[in-house]
Amino acid sequence: MARDPSLEELMREELGDRTGLSEKSMFGGWAFMLNGNLLCCARHDGMLLRLGKGNDGWALAQPGVIQMLSGERIMHGWVRANANVYGDDTMRRRLIDAALAYVEPLPAK
Repeated sequence: MARDPSLEELMREELGDRTGLSEKSMFGGWAFMLNGNLLCCARHDGMLLRLGKGNDGWALAQPGVIQMLSGERIMHGWVRANANVYGDDTMRRRLIDAALAYVEPLPAK
């Protein structure tokens, strides 16, 4: 799968230079980790975000946001946002803030 350098840059700008942030190739895209915990990922087919089980209902109610699938398996707590969603500055910020709110308190790996 092809990476999306433009989306990667948008996500870098949103995430800033916070302590514990790292990046690596994963899931056919570019993943952003916080203290060793997977936070989000930029791929050619959208932005993946870890919102946590039970925290994703509001996001899934947005047009252009769907449940993440791994093959045919539903990945509860993970969502995929298409270009219309992540292209909206307010929605992109809201999704990334929600992912940070879930991942920041997790123990470091």
